[in-house]
Amino acid sequence: MKTDLQIFASSPCRVDFGGTLDISTFHYPLHHLQPATVNIALEMRTKVRILPYRKRKIKISSKGFEPVELVLQEAPYQHPLGFMFAICAFFNVDGIHVEIESMSPPRSGLGGSSVAGVALAKALSIYRNRPLSTKDAAIITQSIEASVAGVPCGMQDQLAAAYGGVNMWYWAVGRQSRDFARIKLLSANEYVQLEKCLLVAYCGIPHESKDINGTWVRQFLMGGTYKKWEKIVHYTHQFASAISAGDMKTAARMMNLETEIRREMTPNVIEKTGSRLIDAALSENCGARFTGAGGGGCLWAIGPKEAIAKLKPKWQKELASNKKGLLLPSTIARKGLVATIV
Repeated sequence: MKTDLQIFASSPCRVDFGGTLDISTFHYPLHHLQPATVNIALEMRTKVRILPYRKRKIKISSKGFEPVELVLQEAPYQHPLGFMFAICAFFNVDGIHVEIESMSPPRSGLGGSSVAGVALAKALSIYRNRPLSTKDAAIITQSIEASVAGVPCGMQDQLAAAYGGVNMWYWAVGRQSRDFARIKLLSANEYVQLEKCLLVAYCGIPHESKDINGTWVRQFLMGGTYKKWEKIVHYTHQFASAISAGDMKTAARMMNLETEIRREMTPNVIEKTGSRLIDAALSENCGARFTGAGGGGCLWAIGPKEAIAKLKPKWQKELASNKKGLLLPSTIARKGLVATIV
């Protein structure tokens, strides 16, 4: 690759239902129930640009973090940007400046770090003249993240980033640990109607998923929540069927049932602003759920378009009382991972 070229890559973030089931701790014991996760990729993209830089150095710049310049072999993977350095180490690159720009708020629970990772892996594979396929970009990125995160990691974030669209992902469908199956729930020309039935809000409080995910894992391993996760699998299947059928009332009901179970297991999964947003959604017969592992970050709502239209000003009023809270775009990403060379 010529050193004066610039490489651009971008991937969309996501909202989700049935998350955590993509972690092998859950989906292998529940394999007989066909555990799955539904996610909707949103056109809030994370963009990565690879620029030439000083020899033997890597600089990473990302909004919300202090820029870091290091020798690759000295990079601390537990740094806030350590995952990005780990990806650079996998591709054994230096002499580059990685610029990361995200359209979603930092630590919003929309899969941001994984999304950036997928885009970076694709860009670096092009830089190394070994372009990754869409599937491999997701799989390799998830493997690297799991190796440095220190906690169990799923791969729904990477798959939404790689493929875009509205999908149901089945986990552990075969004998290989990275097996998954993709079911497209809607065609691209049906997205416009679904967009009218969605709201996405940032609560203004950054999320921290490790403790909540860790709690769910510990509870499950101790044997006290198996039946609850069986129900979550069932609700996820029902939710997916409702989305495919355009039945937003059933989709909303399944979402509220799933959220209720998770709040029983971990009351701190929803903070105060989120609780008020959920109460408002229930008052309009909409479904509402945190994104990712909750604990701050974003919530999303689903319901018939007339109900969502009534809910929107209520959410706007509630978010206005929180200086950092805001509604986010709910445009569905028609494309997943894309890359160009200039």
